[in-house]
Amino acid sequence: MGLVAPNKAKYAQLHGYTFINASDTLDNSRPPSWSKILAVRKHLPKFDWVFWNDVDSLVINPEISLEDIVASVVGSRDNSGIPDLIITKDVTGVNAGMFFFRNTEWSMHFLELWWNQTSFVRPFGQMKSGDNDALKYLLQIMPEEEFQQHVAMPRMQCAFNSYLWRPTLKSGVRLMKLPRVVWQGAYSTGDFMVHLAGLNNKKAWVQRFLAELGEEEALIQSSSSRKEGPNWKDSPWSIWTLSDWMQLILS
Repeated sequence: MGLVAPNKAKYAQLHGYTFINASDTLDNSRPPSWSKILAVRKHLPKFDWVFWNDVDSLVINPEISLEDIVASVVGSRDNSGIPDLIITKDVTGVNAGMFFFRNTEWSMHFLELWWNQTSFVRPFGQMKSGDNDALKYLLQIMPEEEFQQHVAMPRMQCAFNSYLWRPTLKSGVRLMKLPRVVWQGAYSTGDFMVHLAGLNNKKAWVQRFLAELGEEEALIQSSSSRKEGPNWKDSPWSIWTLSDWMQLILS
């Protein structure tokens, strides 16, 4: 949290949001990722919306507001009204690392229901904690009418949950099997946030992104022009995106 908190706090200040460090809601009886449910449930009554974002994520494009994201999702719904839960979907299904909850009775009930899925809680030390599987289960068994009324998924995962695509065997196989889904979620320059889900050595990646953002901010201040994107040929700190790799392969 120490590395990413200033990045998110600065974004919140820019748009007049409240940034909350949710570490005080940690429940030591379960793996840490379950405590996001407690944190959202605790703070949601104070706000119209709460946007949860995992600690392994960073704001990359602060010009995009949360209102813009919600409006884009609501605008794409066919007369279904304003949803209570906005969440993205990747190649494995819904992802519980980034989501919006609206302050409604339905949301509070759903958060309680999610927390009570104790059969999904995994032992400490395993790769999965179980909270994501519990969320998938609840959405899968939800009646279609209820799902359509209360839950929304943007057409593009990268609307607020972009993954940093890396050229590994696993990611390559997924790209070949589900190219559209992978492409819709792959981070590219200009995306709102990057989520380092599934990556090793996340601290190093966070430091690299922060270095890139620092270089870009310095360039803007000195020349009043925005850096177009990562210069992978010149900078050892450059962060390559899926589109960078595709251009490299095709060149």
